[in-house]
Amino acid sequence: MESPRDELALDRTQVKKAAQALQAYIKSSSSSQKLFQNEGQAVFLLFTQWKIPKKEQTIRIPLPHGLRKETGDVCLFTRDEPNMTSEQTERFYKKLLTERGFKHGIEVIPFKVLKTEYKPFEAKRRLLGNFDLFLADARIRRRLPSHIGKHFYERKKAPLSVDLESKNLARYMELLIQGTTLCVSSKGSCCMARVAHSNMTADEIVENVTMAVSTISTKLATTGRNIKIIHLKSQDSVALPIYTSDLSHLAVVEEAQKKAHPTKGAQKRKSENKKTEVSEPITKETEKDEDCEEEIPQLVPIETPAKKPKREGISKKGLKKAPKPASKVLTKTVKDKKLAKKTTKVTGRVLKRKVKTNQI
Repeated sequence: MESPRDELALDRTQVKKAAQALQAYIKSSSSSQKLFQNEGQAVFLLFTQWKIPKKEQTIRIPLPHGLRKETGDVCLFTRDEPNMTSEQTERFYKKLLTERGFKHGIEVIPFKVLKTEYKPFEAKRRLLGNFDLFLADARIRRRLPSHIGKHFYERKKAPLSVDLESKNLARYMELLIQGTTLCVSSKGSCCMARVAHSNMTADEIVENVTMAVSTISTKLATTGRNIKIIHLKSQDSVALPIYTSDLSHLAVVEEAQKKAHPTKGAQKRKSENKKTEVSEPITKETEKDEDCEEEIPQLVPIETPAKKPKREGISKKGLKKAPKPASKVLTKTVKDKKLAKKTTKVTGRVLKRKVKTNQI
């Protein structure tokens, strides 16, 4: 069984046929000839996955043939250098890039300029349309989202972080500028990356496509086998399939997901097994201790009495009743006096009635 991180094997002849068909379509369309006379139309790779990933991911893809002839459409956001104005910081970083061997021109915007001049919404939209790629100093990368706005992320132009203090800065910048990126979303099963343009030859497009597929299949957070279908397309053309995976890859993806995220029942079983493993050595130790206590020999004889002494029993007759509380006794005496008064009054009345009846 193949490992899930193996590179996907593409049929180069199929990729070349798709590239030639796209180039023929772009040349035949009259609108493309008018709009893209000097600049070639972009060619994209469309990836469809078996399972929707749970986490978002951005994959950087180096390409053997660069997408940009000139780097004038690249913008770099830098931090504000202490004791320097915004113009001085801009000159400082341009000089730094030339000293490190980066020959192409690039637009540098300090963070202070971004906060002040590009604060209005219209200025941000203009900035987004003027540049094709945005780079950011790694030291201010986390402070940018609140200042550039959500449209940079919706248009898939989020700034890529750059370590401006690295020794191989020129090579690193070339790979970022001439390469491409793939944004894997957790909201759907499809994602797309630009890998070539129509002015390239068919062989150059094939080399870029194979390089992009190999890096994406190895760097995907899930597995390379999660890729279901790969299409090659232009901006307004039909998607041409260049790779389709086997149905067996779905089983590999499901097994990897089960290992990474076990079910609730499996988690309960694991916890129960851990508890039993912890409790077993404790019970063994206690059993050993009990055996040791039973096996201790009694060297000194212990004298036991022949008859157990009887406990002194208390006879029922000897028990005296506890005196009742004084409050209850007082209430009883009061009740008796009241009854005695009532009886004397009743007897007096009865005697008077008898005397009257006798006289009559």
